[in-house]
Amino acid sequence: MSTDRGNKRDKRSRDNQDKDNEFIEHVVKIYRVAKVVKGGRRFSFSAIVVVGDGNGRVGAAMGKATEVPNAIRKAIERARNNMIRVPVVNTTVPHQVTGRSDSAAVLMKPASLGTGIVAGGAVRAVVEAAGYQNILTKSLGSNNATNVVWAAIEGLKQLKTAEQIAALRGLDVAEIL
Repeated sequence: MSTDRGNKRDKRSRDNQDKDNEFIEHVVKIYRVAKVVKGGRRFSFSAIVVVGDGNGRVGAAMGKATEVPNAIRKAIERARNNMIRVPVVNTTVPHQVTGRSDSAAVLMKPASLGTGIVAGGAVRAVVEAAGYQNILTKSLGSNNATNVVWAAIEGLKQLKTAEQIAALRGLDVAEIL
């Protein structure tokens, strides 16, 4: 009997793991921050995390805490609450776009099938979490991981499909293409 009970627990924990694993989570960078107080330095940590479902939804957030696991947990929760929907057309972006945040800029271009993800660390985390499989990117300006992540998110927010552009202009999709 004890083996049956153990199997049920295992199955239940696997179900919970499946629910947790429905999101792709990337810890992009962890910063150690020091606050100078009377007795010396007090250290805390901030983490920038990207979360996505791999199917057109992505979010990023920063979490701060006195310990690394708590900072990551807070960032994941905030990122899940701040997810945006982005268009995925044939595994790539619908058109070229440049996202900017402070002095960082990220250029994203559509790529043909089989190209893969051509992106650096922070941008790669964002586009993988969003569900793109073929994309060309170039990070311009600052290489600060936090600003690069925000620039990539801003770029993805600007994307529109041909159907959305046609609806805005009051035209048919065939007239735009």
